[in-house]
Amino acid sequence: MNGIQRTALVLTIIGAVNWGLIGFFRFDLVAAIFGGQAAGFSRFIYALVGLAGLYCISLLFKPSEELERSPEPQR
Repeated sequence: MNGIQRTALVLTIIGAVNWGLIGFFRFDLVAAIFGGQAAGFSRFIYALVGLAGLYCISLLFKPSEELERSPEPQR
């Protein structure tokens, strides 16, 4: 897994946790941290999480060997 894939996965997990908080407790953590849902930075975070989720869709269609392959050690 490369850096872009890891970053997308982390952002997607953050979004999932935020949606869980909204669903269970009616608490939007991103909005609470960054000044409300309409605040510019909150919207930026929402957009990043959305793009990361779209990117993670591509991970579903990659062969598992390709995702798990690690660089071979140098001798």
